Amino acid sequence: MPITVGHDSAKTRKTLTVGDQTLAYYSIPAAQDAGLGDFSNLPAALKVVLENMLRFEDGKTVSVDDIKAFAEWGAKGGKNPREIAYRPARVLMQDFTGVPAVVDLAAMRDGIVALGGDAQQINPLNPVDLVIDHSVMIDEFGNPRAFQMNVDREYERNMERYTFLKWGQSAFNNFRVVPPGTGICHQVNLEYLSQTVWTDTDQNGEEVAYPDTLVGTDSHTTMVNGAAVLGWGVGGIEAEAAMLGQPISMLIPEVVGFELTGAMMEGTTGTDLVLKVVEMLRAKGVVGKFVEFYGAGLDSLPLADRATIANMAPEYGATCGFFPIDNETLRYLRNTGRDEDRIALVEAYAKENGFWRGDDYAPVYTDTLHLDMGAIVPAISGPKRPQDYVALTNAKSAFAKEMEETFKRPMGKEVAVAGEDYTMESGKVVIASITSCTNTSNPYVMIGAGLVARKAAALGLDRKPWVKTSLAPGSQVVSAYLEAAGLQDDLDKIGFNLVGYGCTTCIGNSGPIQKELSEAIAEGDLVATSVLSGNRNFEGRISPDVRANYLASPPLVVAYALAGTMDINLATDPIAQTPDGKDVYLKDIWPTSQEVAELVEATVTREAFQSKYADVFKGDEKWQGVQTTDAETYDWPAQSTYIQNPPYFQGMSKEPGVITNIEGARVLALLGDMITTDHISPAGAFKETTPAGQYLVDRQVPVREFNSYGSRRGNHEVMMRGTFANIRIKNEMLDGVEGGYTKGPDGAQTSIFEAAMAYQDAGVPTVIFGGEQYGAGSSRDWAAKGTNLLGVKAVIAESFERIHRSNLVGMGVIPFEFTGGDTRKSLGLTGDETVSISGLDTVQPLQEVPCTITMADGSVKEITLKCRIDTAIEIEYIEHGGVLHYVLRNLASETAIAAE
Repeated sequence: MPITVGHDSAKTRKTLTVGDQTLAYYSIPAAQDAGLGDFSNLPAALKVVLENMLRFEDGKTVSVDDIKAFAEWGAKGGKNPREIAYRPARVLMQDFTGVPAVVDLAAMRDGIVALGGDAQQINPLNPVDLVIDHSVMIDEFGNPRAFQMNVDREYERNMERYTFLKWGQSAFNNFRVVPPGTGICHQVNLEYLSQTVWTDTDQNGEEVAYPDTLVGTDSHTTMVNGAAVLGWGVGGIEAEAAMLGQPISMLIPEVVGFELTGAMMEGTTGTDLVLKVVEMLRAKGVVGKFVEFYGAGLDSLPLADRATIANMAPEYGATCGFFPIDNETLRYLRNTGRDEDRIALVEAYAKENGFWRGDDYAPVYTDTLHLDMGAIVPAISGPKRPQDYVALTNAKSAFAKEMEETFKRPMGKEVAVAGEDYTMESGKVVIASITSCTNTSNPYVMIGAGLVARKAAALGLDRKPWVKTSLAPGSQVVSAYLEAAGLQDDLDKIGFNLVGYGCTTCIGNSGPIQKELSEAIAEGDLVATSVLSGNRNFEGRISPDVRANYLASPPLVVAYALAGTMDINLATDPIAQTPDGKDVYLKDIWPTSQEVAELVEATVTREAFQSKYADVFKGDEKWQGVQTTDAETYDWPAQSTYIQNPPYFQGMSKEPGVITNIEGARVLALLGDMITTDHISPAGAFKETTPAGQYLVDRQVPVREFNSYGSRRGNHEVMMRGTFANIRIKNEMLDGVEGGYTKGPDGAQTSIFEAAMAYQDAGVPTVIFGGEQYGAGSSRDWAAKGTNLLGVKAVIAESFERIHRSNLVGMGVIPFEFTGGDTRKSLGLTGDETVSISGLDTVQPLQEVPCTITMADGSVKEITLKCRIDTAIEIEYIEHGGVLHYVLRNLASETAIAAE
């Protein structure tokens, strides 16, 4: 389908000839020559957004004043928070968030028909790629059968979902599905889908070149910024609106420049670098901002390391972490098999339109910070947050301190493990997983891990028997070069067999640990640990048996599997002994940078990428055998426990409502700082005793077939029961209780789901209170959808993370921030209060409104809240009950007008 551009002025639309190809493009230098402002000092990341304004300027959605605002941004030192309408070129999805998005699209087809429209009005207007990567679990590990057995089990569990997705692929235009077993969406995007400069035909039939941009229904969509592709994570609801032609409303962001100088030292990895970057940027505070990396250090920083840094933008809180186009970008595109004509276009376009990072690149930034990469040391992060950086030399003492201060448990308590000749104690590593696109996309650390395994195996070392080891690459290319280097055999020898191509441990699909080991941990109330090469280590995410989770480079994951404990200084203590009793130290098995570089050069080839991605959409025999229909609306299976028609659009009126004040709301939960979307909507396994488990038991689903919350996101009945149900969440209304509990209307302890239903039955609205960084973490829209379905009208917190705030608005839930130094603690809230918020019937973006809190003893506190409806269009979203309702009514209105 041709792209529709709004602006066709000869002043900024120019042509570019590359080889035998001539394309149109929208020229930033030409806009400057036309008197629209001085854009020469803008960061490349912001120029991508400016080009979007030039291309879609129509005098309505995008105006000339919007374009001029970018010149004012530079003149004002990197600040001009004007609301703009941005249109990304494409959308990326994974199956955990993609299934509910396709469910919504299918429900919208039913909804548009009910409003008198045509089902074909609900079709993506922009290209959408969905990569199935979140569903494989590590049931089997440490043997040659692991991969095939896990794949077989994945299809057994998820056939309903896969049938539905295959229907979506045939029912919707511009929608492709990358089958299971291919890789992780962000790695597939980086290695194959992205082009850095995109091309398409416009409504006049002319080929247009423009920056490759996207939004994705996963927060780590930011990974592709390492290849100068501007992308970030949004919730499924916002992505669906973007698919259907709705521009993304955003404020022109501040751009923080992060200068990198120096070069990495021997023995350090890109993972060590990114963990320091995360720590620094979290301390700086970059939520809602772009971060752009610049400086002489980029000259020696491989794109694989750049992608690692860009990937973890959600962990440091930024909208994205962007690297401009330079020679390294071209080298990577060539090495990963991109067409030579495309590479030539990327270079010519970047230089012609001011996107190229040359020696004279020196833009204006809102603020800057600096890091000498020569100061980086081996490190890990944990035990609960990615920003909790720990130098490897301090890891043992830091863990001991965590045991004393955080977990409040003694070191050294031993518990016998039934049937084994070892005991279990706090600090032992029970999961060591090479997982996640963050690091498996980086051949330097993957080859490094293989070399550690080779040297360890040569000395007769093996993983400790209590460690569950796994290797889950983000693409099949990783297996190709590990096998070419002979390193997969070495990894197999110490238990790091291939278990699948997907997110696995990083998303919480680590699978069960040994039953006897789990029982020993529970018996002793021990703090078992995991070490993973992922990007997230939030509470309750990795495994229900593990309380402390550490992020580390793949080589260090292997080392910790050999050591088997966090109660060790890997930098100085022997990590294991050879069969004849000789101590082995980390330095004995750690490869040199030269060893790694030589193997990367020899085995990571253009041909490997071209071969593995040749039939990326075809899939294996199992995928090809999935049967579905070609109906344009979905025949919702009444008995399905995976896919259900959601209630959002059923019985929807043709006209929107009005925003009303909140009167007499009760508190559903009183939560602390850093409440992540994992706390709000967990993705992992759940027990039969939970509301979600009981729902499935009532429908005769055996516990073995529960799968995970993430896999059941196509069923709102499961997901609303799983909202605020993380096993580690702490509701401050209750004393010391973990899990999804609260006080019901009668004051007795009950599940949050049951309390919410009781309040809804009584017609009583509810609110949530929170602390700082509410909604950190994943982009999962179910954290907002579930909040909505529980009847929550407002979330009041000290601060919000970007994506979750947007998701709440997109689902019709109003976010508010405390002002004037007020917090839940300073106000003395207990959860027994009644809350009323007025001024909403006339609310404007970012307006402060009065809030009355009636305490349990009848006393009243008057405070002021900042309404985090940030833009004018978001007011309309709230009036409509959400962004999808807004889009659906507009489409129905277009049908009615056309009929007249």
